[in-house]
Amino acid sequence: MKAITFLAAFTIGSAAIISSAFASVPEGWSTDLDKGFAEAKKADKFVLAEFTGSDWCPPCIAMRKNVFSKKEFIDAAAKHFVLVELDFPRGDKETAEKNQPLAEKYKIDAFPTVVIFDSAGKEVTRFTASQYPSIDAFLAHLDKVRERSELD
Repeated sequence: MKAITFLAAFTIGSAAIISSAFASVPEGWSTDLDKGFAEAKKADKFVLAEFTGSDWCPPCIAMRKNVFSKKEFIDAAAKHFVLVELDFPRGDKETAEKNQPLAEKYKIDAFPTVVIFDSAGKEVTRFTASQYPSIDAFLAHLDKVRERSELD
C-alpha cells in the first residue's frame, strides 16, 4: 500500500513540475497580442506571434527548447520583432480558452505556426516554425521576411 501511495504522489508531483515548466513563457516573450501590437507600433517593429501547444505538440516543444528559449535567438529577434507566444496547452485550459479566439481569427490550423505582422498589425506572412529548426535558420528566415517588407 505504501508503494502505491508513493507512486501516486510521485506521479502527481512529476506532472505538476512538468506542466509548470511548460506553462512559463520564455524570457523576452509576451503573451498579449494587443500589447505586442502597441509595442510594435511604438518601436516600429514587427510582431512575431507563435501559436504553440507547449505541453503536447512535439515540434512546438522542440522549437521552444532549441530556438525560442535561447538567449541568442531572443536577443537577435527582439531587435526587429516583438515576440508573442500564444499557447494552447492541454494542461492549462484557461490559457487555451483565452487564446482560442485568436486562433479562430487568424485561422490557425497547425502548430507551431508563426504569424508575422507589421507595426500596424497587418499580416505580412505566416509559416510553420519547425521548417526552421535551428537558431541560425530561423533568424535567416526572419531576415528574408524583413527584406521583403516595406517596414524597414
